[in-house]
Amino acid sequence: MDSSTLLTQPDMNNADKNTYDTPPRSVSDDSVVGSEEKNASTESGNKTQTMDPNTIILAEALTDKTISWQIHNCKIIKKTVTQDLPLPFLYHYDSLDDNIKATYPLTPALLAQFNTLMSAREAAKLIGIDEALLSTPWHVKIIGSLVVFSEALQLAVRLHWTNTGKDTQQIYTKNEADAILTAFEDWQFFGRVDVLYKNAKQTLVSIDGQDDHSESLLTIDARSDYRQLLATHALAVIVKLEADKAELPWFDKAILERLE
Repeated sequence: MDSSTLLTQPDMNNADKNTYDTPPRSVSDDSVVGSEEKNASTESGNKTQTMDPNTIILAEALTDKTISWQIHNCKIIKKTVTQDLPLPFLYHYDSLDDNIKATYPLTPALLAQFNTLMSAREAAKLIGIDEALLSTPWHVKIIGSLVVFSEALQLAVRLHWTNTGKDTQQIYTKNEADAILTAFEDWQFFGRVDVLYKNAKQTLVSIDGQDDHSESLLTIDARSDYRQLLATHALAVIVKLEADKAELPWFDKAILERLE
């Protein structure tokens, strides 16, 4: 996974908030009457927390392979795939074959340009070589969303995914299609998490275990529209999903099909 943190990202936290598609019919509007949002109940520190054995824990449920999870509305929100963006001179120089580097070693003048953004043509001119000797990478950044839902639980969760937390990921391949596939060999969830829960007969909670000495319970009330999780709870869900992602192939399948 890309090392950059992905909990918050400027282009996603407020993007597309009011333009998501209607939730799947399998999470039926007929079964639950929407309620007024209540304040989340939080217990922490030395307080003893007890839960009904029938309580659904959000992160645990999302990674439970025995639940018949389905993917709905997997879509691309933002897509950048191009070879035209400039790169720091260092990236251009590092793409050269070793024998060319030996012939054109780094001079103080070249070292001074290491972090200067430039095109392959400009870098070739600076080094004094033919542009064809430089490899030009694809710059790939794709952001998308999907809804995973369980008809039995009457639960839908909207998640966001991307190939990198950086501005773009540089991929050295011959064509665009291969660049996209390579970029998504290690895609990741990030950002906001929205929950739609319509089962008034069973309690749904999210557990934020960031502090080793305390836990916080967030009760998610049954209602007729999506509720955005608090950032710490969204992070807890994402961490759990990422840890178990290899065993949840429906996510990978839906995203790769959408990219084709």
